[in-house]
Amino acid sequence: MKKTLIAFASAIVMMAVSACQGSNGSSVCVNGTDSVSLSIAYINTDSLLLGYDYAAKLNDQLMSKSEASRADFNQKYRVFQQDAIEFQRKVQNNGFLSMDRAQKEQQRLAKVEQDLQELNDRLANELAQEQARMSEELRDSLSNFLASYAEGRYKLILSTSMINGTVLYSAPGVDITEDIVKALNARYAASQK
Repeated sequence: MKKTLIAFASAIVMMAVSACQGSNGSSVCVNGTDSVSLSIAYINTDSLLLGYDYAAKLNDQLMSKSEASRADFNQKYRVFQQDAIEFQRKVQNNGFLSMDRAQKEQQRLAKVEQDLQELNDRLANELAQEQARMSEELRDSLSNFLASYAEGRYKLILSTSMINGTVLYSAPGVDITEDIVKALNARYAASQK
């Protein structure tokens, strides 16, 4: 979705620039006659996420929750594995007093395995929801900041990334990532006091 929006915005800018005769590069003709200033910048989201202290804090929180969930699940799974091994050993050594008792133990183990699968699914879902919530927090933080930062400076701020970047070339000063990271970190530090 983000790539589509960036491509769409880029296409509109390219059409507007190509439709203007005699443009000096900093102005774009609207309806072929009027000229308006169009200042464009971009932010490298990979660098932003690596440099923004609030993003690092949220990432650390998510990692801690993920590790705790994984440790809890692994501990329960190890108990299940030990019970399953013990069950196999008893079956091989005729350790059950009756066939009914063996079947009940097998059913119990099957139920525990099913419960473990449900727990794994639930934990994965909770982590995905937490990640989505944190991503939304970051998006809101950035959007709110950029609304005031861009006022009077930029008409359009795009995003790009190292892996799936859409910016193939930019003039010096168009990449405002470093400025944004510094400003966001200053704002975040002030909010922590």
